[in-house]
Amino acid sequence: MRKKITVVGAGNVGATCAQRLAERDYADIVLVDIIEGMPQGKALDILQSGPVLGYDSNVIGTNGYEETEGSDIAIITSGVPRKPGMSRDDLVLTNMKIVQGVTEELVKRSPNCIIIVVANPLDAMAQLALKVSGFPRNRVIGMSGILDTARFRTFVAQELKVSVEDVAAYVLGGHGDTMIPLIRMATVGGLPLTEVMHADTISKIEERTVKGGGEIVALLKTGSAFYAPSAGTVQMVDAIVLDKKQILPCAAYLEGEYGINGVFVGVPTKLGENGIEEIIEIKLNSEEQAALDKSADAVRELIEIMKI
Repeated sequence: MRKKITVVGAGNVGATCAQRLAERDYADIVLVDIIEGMPQGKALDILQSGPVLGYDSNVIGTNGYEETEGSDIAIITSGVPRKPGMSRDDLVLTNMKIVQGVTEELVKRSPNCIIIVVANPLDAMAQLALKVSGFPRNRVIGMSGILDTARFRTFVAQELKVSVEDVAAYVLGGHGDTMIPLIRMATVGGLPLTEVMHADTISKIEERTVKGGGEIVALLKTGSAFYAPSAGTVQMVDAIVLDKKQILPCAAYLEGEYGINGVFVGVPTKLGENGIEEIIEIKLNSEEQAALDKSADAVRELIEIMKI
């Protein structure tokens, strides 16, 4: 039986997610937005691509939530996008109100769904969705580590002129300035990154990864990244819908893992039909652990601002 996936927010991230998911042809898609006509128009456009690309996914757009009832997965992309000079953290109070309302509507109609949070500041919004939904922690997941890791892998591959498929890496921590590209464990064709790239170059790539979203915001001027974030989201959906048991870096609510309690932090997770089926604990050295603790503290600061 086909799955049902709701995407809330028909802006660049949400609409691109809906398009990519429709092309997967394993689910019907509901695209939700408050702007009258926009989700309906984009949904119709995606639907009419089906005969050309060869998929039968049904795609509908709506300004309400009645059509989302019984969704298996709900993706929250709605919120105000970053603008030049704005940090992800600046968004917290504005997007808090949006994500709270969206989560309440989704849970009311799809009490058994898995929620994927894409709205920024991501870790804080995932924490909010978990609290508002009352779901177990395996069913509320943040999309961040996949995106940050993709940026890191891209920059490494470009520098070394190799396929991105040959670069294996993880970026841990919160989706912000405290994220941690795990240099010690990054490999290229199975070889440690530190053996094939000069330390100064690695440092530059590390810095560019951390500032990767801001680089795109500065270039676009009127929006933020959406192709790579939507790709990362769809990779998560693939792992869940197809029960792949795939290990992906995602924002997860930790309950003692890595010595961290009660906060969302980006870590390797095993994704399958139940959402997060396992949190993979990598043995970190003291420097890496300190950086992860610092990143968790940065997320806690946002949670305190939200008073949740």
